[in-house]
Amino acid sequence: MNIKTFVFNPFYENTYIISDSEGRAIIVDPGCYENYEKEVLSGYIDDLKLELQGIYNTHCHIDHVLGNSFLKEKYNLDLYIPPGESQMLTAVEAYANQWGIDHYVPCKEDHHISSETLSFGNLSFQVLNAPGHSPGHQIFYSSEHRILIGGDVIFKESIGRTDLPGGDHQQLLSSIRTQIFTLPEETTIYPGHGPVTTVGHEIAHNPFLKIQLIPATSNPSKSTQHHRN
Repeated sequence: MNIKTFVFNPFYENTYIISDSEGRAIIVDPGCYENYEKEVLSGYIDDLKLELQGIYNTHCHIDHVLGNSFLKEKYNLDLYIPPGESQMLTAVEAYANQWGIDHYVPCKEDHHISSETLSFGNLSFQVLNAPGHSPGHQIFYSSEHRILIGGDVIFKESIGRTDLPGGDHQQLLSSIRTQIFTLPEETTIYPGHGPVTTVGHEIAHNPFLKIQLIPATSNPSKSTQHHRN
């Protein structure tokens, strides 16, 4: 398996091209927005003569879908998104200008990722539901290669924000504990933003998952809130 990372758009989003030994590949969360970003991404694809199998979104916030339309048109690809993210994808067009994105090209999905397995070429990923950052968020895990494509669920010593529509902080923490922290500790996490990390590192060092309950006090009105978006 080869994973190529590109950092695109004003949100510094990680776009991934995952390819097998025969050059068959998928694109996960294409965030290319400016023309030069599209040229960099297509240049890599064309130079390696990759045989693209589709576009996959872990979720459909604006920074992860900006390149969907470009890639669909240029390479005649189908777009796959989680079943619970259709409304999120549709909403991008309405709020793009508010985020300074003034030439967003809307794009509708072709398929929902309804299977428990995402397979292409000789590679296979288990599809795991991990809502909280976004209602239908999915992550992709390769048990053979100990690799997790994690979207915006967890980052190196941080977690996804939950103050956007459809976000749920407690649900996000539950997703991390049940879907990510149960994976082998040597699993490498490729997140939607920032550097790679591992499951073991986050179990040991992620401050948002190490919050302890505060002992009860004589004054129940006084409490400390451990929360950060």
